Amino acid sequence: MTQTSTTDTSHAVEPVDDPPIADEALGRRPLADGLSARHGAALMRTLSTPLAVLERGEGAWVWDVDGNRYLDFLAGIAVNSLGHASPIVAEVAARQAATLVHVSNYFATPSQVALAERLIRLTGAGENGRVYFGNSGAEAMEAAFKLARRNFVDGRHRILALHNSFHGRTMGALALTGKPSLQDPFRPMVAGVDHIDSTIAALEESIDDSVAALVLEPIKGEAGVLPLPEGFLVRARELTRQHGALLIIDEIQTGVGRTGAWFAYQHDGVVPDAVAIAKGIAGGIPIGALVTIGAASDLLIRGDHGSTFGGNPFATAVADAVLEEIERAGLVQNAAVRGEQLREVIEGIGSPLITEVRGRGLMIGVGVADGRAAELADAALQHGLIINAPNSDSLRIVPPLMIGDDEIAAFAELFRQTLADLPESAS
Repeated sequence: MTQTSTTDTSHAVEPVDDPPIADEALGRRPLADGLSARHGAALMRTLSTPLAVLERGEGAWVWDVDGNRYLDFLAGIAVNSLGHASPIVAEVAARQAATLVHVSNYFATPSQVALAERLIRLTGAGENGRVYFGNSGAEAMEAAFKLARRNFVDGRHRILALHNSFHGRTMGALALTGKPSLQDPFRPMVAGVDHIDSTIAALEESIDDSVAALVLEPIKGEAGVLPLPEGFLVRARELTRQHGALLIIDEIQTGVGRTGAWFAYQHDGVVPDAVAIAKGIAGGIPIGALVTIGAASDLLIRGDHGSTFGGNPFATAVADAVLEEIERAGLVQNAAVRGEQLREVIEGIGSPLITEVRGRGLMIGVGVADGRAAELADAALQHGLIINAPNSDSLRIVPPLMIGDDEIAAFAELFRQTLADLPESAS
């Protein structure tokens, strides 16, 4: 089932008909009086200068404190599956907040169990599938790291990951991340991880009986939406099974319908030993999960890992409702269909700045000539379009899963205008 939106697609940026409540009425200074400066003075310097100060959203649109409207085709970096201000999220969050928000992990709650059962079904984990809940993708990857360490038996003492990968910024997840520039300030890294090229030849050369786990992203989102080579996942599954290694797939960005399947590995017909999930699972409410499959479910035992807030009734209730709505509304298939439409739109513009369109479903990477991706993303924002440049040569486009014809038409207009207004050479 696909979905056609009724969202207004008129040109952004523009003042809204119902301007936001004045900053003074909310007890704050207007943006013009230094909200960005206050942000810089109050928040840790791990964050860059904000591109805008956003205060409300609806569907695929957001508004800043000055009343300017933007088409959000970044969706919180693949987080807002149902768009902004989803009635589903609002209703379930309000109901659950008025009922039960948190209990310790000495207790279970109905929503925790229901969500775990749904994830086991959607991942294809089967009868021996198990779920660990955390609060983020990085936490899911920390659990995955411990799972891999538990497979350090019979001479297996190495974990393989891929060059140019990204798995998070906590120390275990950072050790798995194949980006030395992110690791260098924090060395020494957690030991035991070797990085290899994303080629089948490198797989065959590297995997032997000393490998406890192979950790990978099916599509490298932070690298610019780079899919793995054809046949890579199938060969990875064959070799890890042959040598007793775990195949751990990071679906934090690719999962929950983003690529036109519930999980990207399902396109290749493989079944991993563990799947890390976060981002789109709860429509913006923080939650992460590690789903284990088969014998991997027996590796972590009581006391091996835990989280105070992981699996709390508030987050799990919202996540279960979001996944139910994605199923009900056919948004996984919508991602497949709308992704093809978006690719056609981008390719059809015919700009010399666009060198390639790649990815799958509603996870699209755009190659940009002359290292001008950041310039293009900045220009798009000025035209009222939010996209992202993860590096100098790539744009990332990951809109909400619920987009329809109207949002695609609005994107086509804004992206075409952005390209047309850019100077022929870099500024």
